[in-house]
Order: sequence, then structure tokens, then C-alpha cells
Amino acid sequence: MIESLPDISAIAILFFVGCTAGFLNVNAGGGSTLTLPALIFLGLDPSVANGTNRLAIIIQNISAVQSFKQSNYKDFSTSLKLSLFTLPGAIAGAFIATRINDELFQKILAIVIIGIIISMFIPQKKNSTDNSKPINNFLLYFSMIGIGFYGGFIQVGVGFLIMASLRYLMKLNLVMVNMHKVFIVLIYTLPAFFIFVLTDNVNWILGIVLAIGNATGAWWAAKFSIKKGEKFIKIILFVAVLIMALKLFNVF
Repeated sequence: MIESLPDISAIAILFFVGCTAGFLNVNAGGGSTLTLPALIFLGLDPSVANGTNRLAIIIQNISAVQSFKQSNYKDFSTSLKLSLFTLPGAIAGAFIATRINDELFQKILAIVIIGIIISMFIPQKKNSTDNSKPINNFLLYFSMIGIGFYGGFIQVGVGFLIMASLRYLMKLNLVMVNMHKVFIVLIYTLPAFFIFVLTDNVNWILGIVLAIGNATGAWWAAKFSIKKGEKFIKIILFVAVLIMALKLFNVF
């Protein structure tokens, strides 16, 4: 694929969109509802936009993991254990990712995500701790397989699903949930991205520009997440799910 250099306005727009998406993705999810349309607007086919977006997701989450680590928020053994269960689903999902979901599915997805986010605003019991170990049960790991498949296939909104699973099945607060989430997304996106590369569905120039923006937004998102805590995350979560629902209902 021969790639032409984008003009300065396209670079500026894509960087700004990337910053916003990276910030949303780390603290909540749904950033890809901004980046995918932006890439398509710049002339990419949907499948190429899907693959190009994965490069930005990888760099974004490397940045976020490092930012959490610098603030002493890390539990790599647990994060890796959860991540490994997402890999089979992610690989399978990426293989069929060239298919575009129909409008009805998008509306159903919007309703499901709204329900998930509303349920996450229900207060947790006070005995919930920040460093709870994952529950060693079938439901937790089965949910990771399903999340991997969805993330490998379409990516959009997967952060919401991860947050819901870790919030309720591991009884973690939202800061710790986000710490695990960025690691999980990083790991399962690697094989999915490799499949997009092999099928020539990546625009490297636009992907690098977007990745720089995503990484910038992700770095500061992790810092704000730790500093401001759950109340701040819930505000971003509300904004993110509103943006995604409006987008999926074709409001804009």
C-alpha cells in the first residue's frame, strides 16, 4: 500500500482526536467512536481504519501502563493472568473483523452499554478493597474470553465491558479497574494488530500520528485517574458513554 503524506490540518485533527480518545479510553472507554470515524473521514476504508486504530491503541496503553507504574499502581501478575484469557477470543475476533456490523446491532449495543454504565454507578460495599485478588471462578475467565473476542473484532466500547467485569467480579474500585484494563487491552491487541498488518489493513502514517495523540491523552488520563479517584472517573465515564450512545444511534 502506497501511503501519501497527510496535510498539516489532517495531522492536527488526528492528533487532537487521538488525545481525546486516549483520555476517554483510559478512564472509561469509547474513544474509538471518535478515532474510527476520523480515520474514515480522512479517506481510509473501514477495515483499514479498524487496523490503523489498533496501532494507536497499542501505543496508548503502553503509555498508560507506564504512567500507572510510575505512580506505583501495578499488579502485573494479575493483569497478565487476565490478559492471557483474552487472547484466544481476540485472535478469533480479528480474523472476522472485516465485516461491518449492521445498524440494528449498533443500537442494541448502545442500549447494552448504557445499562452496564448505569449499573456501575451503584455504590460498592465498604469492605471492597483496592488490592482484592481476582475471584478464581469460571465466570471471570469466561468473561475475559468474550471480551477478547469483542475487542479483537471491533474494539469500540470494549473498555466499558472490561470495567463492568472487573468491577463486579473482582470487587475493585475504578482506579484499580483502569490499571488492569489498560494492561489487558495492550496484550490482546498485539495479536489482533498483527493480523491486520498481515492482511495489509494498516495505514502506518496516519496510525503513527494517531498513536502519538492517544499516548499523550492516555498518559495524563492515568495521572488524573489516580489523583482524582472514583468520582472523577465516573464523570468521564458518563461523558464517554453519552458520546458513544449518541454516535451509535447516529445522532452525529
